[in-house]
Amino acid sequence: MSPSSRLAPLAPSDERRVRRIGTDERAVRRNGEGSGWAGAALRGLEFVAYPALAGVAFCVLAVGVVTWLPALAAVAAALDRWQRDGDSRVFTGVLGAFPRFWRALWRHALVATAAPVAMLCAIAFLAGRPEPVAIPLIAVQVGGLAAFAVYHLALAVVAGHDPADAASWRRRALVLAFGSPRRGLTLLAAVVLAPVLALPLAVGPLLFGPSLPVLCGLAFLEKRG
Repeated sequence: MSPSSRLAPLAPSDERRVRRIGTDERAVRRNGEGSGWAGAALRGLEFVAYPALAGVAFCVLAVGVVTWLPALAAVAAALDRWQRDGDSRVFTGVLGAFPRFWRALWRHALVATAAPVAMLCAIAFLAGRPEPVAIPLIAVQVGGLAAFAVYHLALAVVAGHDPADAASWRRRALVLAFGSPRRGLTLLAAVVLAPVLALPLAVGPLLFGPSLPVLCGLAFLEKRG
């Protein structure tokens, strides 16, 4: 066979056949990787590694204290892309999404940082008072903290799930947080229990404390959607 015949271009039908074979090989490879105990183990590791990476990014961003709410929304955006699109760039996704949410939420974040501090100070003050009225007042403050936590988790989840629709974030967050007692209690339980369940790990509460409640909120949002 001459060199010119070896270098001749493929016919269109041959090109289509080659592309089809390559596609079939990639599909078989993906199916092989995703099947069996090894594939199940890898998928299980993803559900540990990616929320942990999101938690690391949150801790980095939340160093600014008032940045915690935009950082939580960025965590929701990155985890939502991972769940919906398979985007595994969770850590850089959180960092990349943060500036957008900071511009949209920084005023709210300032108030949202001061409010729980004021409620905690009120609880500390009332705890040292002997008057009987102090007990119901403490209960009111604790209830306010619980509602605050659930609402702002819902706000971060809604913002991360639909970053473009900022006008409806607060309305939809109210519905997500308080539209169903069962849903609201579950979100509150996620906020409280996630750090507790992660205590066996040295830095578990820092890694999973923000990300697991966000995943819980995203799951509820997907069911409602």
